[in-house]
Amino acid sequence: MLKYFFIRLLSAIPVLFLVILITFILVRLAPGGPFDQERAAPPAVLANLNKQYHLDDPVVVQFKDYLVNLLRGDFGPSFKYPTRTVTEIILTGLPPTLELGLYALLFAMFVGISTGVMAGLKPNSAQDYIPMTIAMIGICLPSFVLGPLLILGFGIGLEWFPVSGWGDSPGDKVLPAITLGAAYAAYIARLTRGGMLDVMSQDYIRTARAKGLSPARIVGLHALRGALAPVVAFAGPAAAGLLSGSFVVETIYQIPGLGRFYLQAAFNRDYTMILGTTIFFATLIILFNFISDVIQAWINPKLRQSLSK
Repeated sequence: MLKYFFIRLLSAIPVLFLVILITFILVRLAPGGPFDQERAAPPAVLANLNKQYHLDDPVVVQFKDYLVNLLRGDFGPSFKYPTRTVTEIILTGLPPTLELGLYALLFAMFVGISTGVMAGLKPNSAQDYIPMTIAMIGICLPSFVLGPLLILGFGIGLEWFPVSGWGDSPGDKVLPAITLGAAYAAYIARLTRGGMLDVMSQDYIRTARAKGLSPARIVGLHALRGALAPVVAFAGPAAAGLLSGSFVVETIYQIPGLGRFYLQAAFNRDYTMILGTTIFFATLIILFNFISDVIQAWINPKLRQSLSK
C-alpha cells in the first residue's frame, strides 16, 4: 500500500510539469498581450512594462525563471492587478469556490446515491425508469442552460431564492449548488444503480436474506458498501471537477469565486494569473484523485490484497 501511494505521489510531479509547460506555451501563443487595451499605449510605455515584468527575455529564460519562483512558492504578481500577487487573489476567491463545490458535492452525493439505490432495488419498474430518465436529462443538460432555467423558474417566477450574489443567507447557495451538482448527481445515480444491480445478485446477499435479515439491514450493512465502490472511484474526479468547473456557475450567479477570477484572467491575458490558477486547480485534481484511490483501497479488500503483493 505504501509503495503504491508513494508511486502515485511521485507520478504527480511530471504531470504538474506538463501542465505548467503546456499552459505557459498556450498563453504565449494566444493573440494579444497582458497590456493590450482598447486605446493602444505608446511603444515606449509598452517597452518599459515588458522590461519590468521580464517579458522581453527569451521564452526559455522566462519559463526557467517562473519555475524557480514557483519552487519558492511565488506565483508572481498579477498583470491586471499589479498591486496584488496571484497568491493573494487565489486566497481571496478560494473560500466561495470551496464552499460552492462542497454544497454541490453534498447535493450530488445525497441525490445520486439515494436515487440510485431506489432504482437498483426494483429494476425495470417505474421506480427505476422514472429517476433514471431524469438522470439522463441531467447528464444532457449543461450548467449554462440549467442555471438560467432555475433562475427563471425559482428565482424570478416563484421568487423562492435569490438569483445572484453569495452572502450569509442559506438561500444564496441553493440554486448555484443545484446548478453545479445536477450533472454529477445524475452520473452518481447511474453508477449507484449499476453497483446495486451487481451486488444484489451476489451469494452473500442471498445468504443474508436466508438468515432473515431485514431489507434495510441488508442494503445498509452489506449491499451498499460494495455498490458504492464505483461511486468512490468517481468521487475524486467529481470533487475536482466541481471545484474546477465552477466558472460558468460563478459567472451566472455573480459569485466572487476563483473560477470567475480565472475567466477574467483569460480575457485579460493575465499570464501569471492563468498559470497560477491552472497549477492550483491541477494540484487539487491530483489531490482528490489520490484521496479517492486511498478510500477505494480501504473499502475494497480485493484491491488491498492486489496492492500488497
